[in-house]
Amino acid sequence: MSDERETGSVFDPKFDDSGLLSAVVTNAENGALLMVGYMDQEALDATLATGKVHFHSRSRDRLWMKGESSGHFLNLVEILVDCDQDALLIKAKPDGPTCHTGAQSCFYRRLVDGKLVPA
Repeated sequence: MSDERETGSVFDPKFDDSGLLSAVVTNAENGALLMVGYMDQEALDATLATGKVHFHSRSRDRLWMKGESSGHFLNLVEILVDCDQDALLIKAKPDGPTCHTGAQSCFYRRLVDGKLVPA
């Protein structure tokens, strides 16, 4: 099964023991890193069905559509799957800021000498 999963054409996601995959989201237009989340089968299915990126919220233990409260949706453009199908790269067009803080990306700070400074 490993060879088919790694080199074949069948999509067979390899969820972890909690039923999750890592999902890295980038801006489809400029390649900027926007956020990292986790998807279970329900989130993956909802994303594919709606074209809006969904995640599994670990803190709320439920399906979560990015933008459901802010209106800043992530519109699916493309999904790339890593070699062993346990992580996804999602290219999306954001409707606004991605971070709940209002920043364009959740990665808006840099670690310098043990302190966080603006990126």
